[in-house]
Amino acid sequence: MKTVGITALIPPELIFACGKKPCDVNNFVPKSNLQPASKLCAWTAIWRDMILRKELPLDSLVVVAGGDCHNALVDGEKVALSGIPTFYFFYPFEKDVDYLQDQLDRLSRFLGGIQNPEMFERVSEIKKLGLDLDELRAQGKYPADKAFKIMVSFGDFKGDIDLFEKTLKDIQEEDVKYTKTVALLGVPPINCDFHEVLTSLGLHVVYDELPYEFVRLSGNSMDELAENYCDYTFARNIEFRLEFLKNELKKRNVDGVIHYTQFACHHLLEDDILRKNLDYPFLTIQGDLPGKIHRQVRSRLEAFSEMLNSV
Repeated sequence: MKTVGITALIPPELIFACGKKPCDVNNFVPKSNLQPASKLCAWTAIWRDMILRKELPLDSLVVVAGGDCHNALVDGEKVALSGIPTFYFFYPFEKDVDYLQDQLDRLSRFLGGIQNPEMFERVSEIKKLGLDLDELRAQGKYPADKAFKIMVSFGDFKGDIDLFEKTLKDIQEEDVKYTKTVALLGVPPINCDFHEVLTSLGLHVVYDELPYEFVRLSGNSMDELAENYCDYTFARNIEFRLEFLKNELKKRNVDGVIHYTQFACHHLLEDDILRKNLDYPFLTIQGDLPGKIHRQVRSRLEAFSEMLNSV
């Protein structure tokens, strides 16, 4: 089975249906020791260099060039120039189902066409298990760090749909001790121990914004994929995303919000908008290179935890 690298959210059900397996190149970055020679964003520069150095053996690459990550476009072009077949995928800014349908059809042709249509329904059923896991975590019945590692892998099912499904079916409730609940907004942190540090400070993450998108969006056909993935919040206008966030934060009864931003990422410019429109204690953390959390960042997280507990 050939491996298709993806640089951001691409419907994994479509890739599996085309007889290929997805590989989310972002999931290799947080534990990487690579120092990119040139970069704006470490995320895209590291997966770019890992591919060029053949540390990530891919048969093709799908670059989300419109919607979500803008820096991926040029780093994706550098990969394409190396000879790896590359497809550029664009999400619509507004809810244009016909536009996204065309994008999905073009992607399907790039991947060789649909061979296993039953994979649409199978992936959809597995994502229901992911929603069950999200609910357990939100109720304080499953550790946030363990839930995050599973949910962020819904972008590619770790390339092994059978093993991934078994992992989900084997999940059992666990007691979680915490003092306050927080929502983690923005892109997943580049620091590999971010969730563990929050847990050690008594902060239980009940909402991971981007991994939740991986879990909640699905479809049993190409038409359903186009309809549902049009609501991918990171690719839509900020008003749509804000309304979605307000509903989720209220539903989960969060005590505070942590907005993680990546250096040189355009999502950093959304920080003041989120602050002005989300009425919660708010902390912004900016990261750059992978590795464990720096002492200065830990100190800010400790102060935020103390502030929440004093309210």
